[in-house]
Amino acid sequence: MKKVVIYTSPTCHFCHEAMDYFKENNIEYSEKDISKDPEARKFLMSNRIMGVPAIYIDDELIMGFDKAKINSLLGL
Repeated sequence: MKKVVIYTSPTCHFCHEAMDYFKENNIEYSEKDISKDPEARKFLMSNRIMGVPAIYIDDELIMGFDKAKINSLLGL
């Protein structure tokens, strides 16, 4: 099983869409809310990522809610 981590913020519409999609498809994921987790925010900034959702599937980064790329990486 691939490791899925999503970096989010509470006001991000696409973050909520992505997490809803994960739930609907029984995809286990961990959420890192950058408004509550300073280490998560630092991680994104150190990697020059200035937006959310930032979704990691194993070591592959997906910026935004790109359903086709998510499906491809997860074999859906």
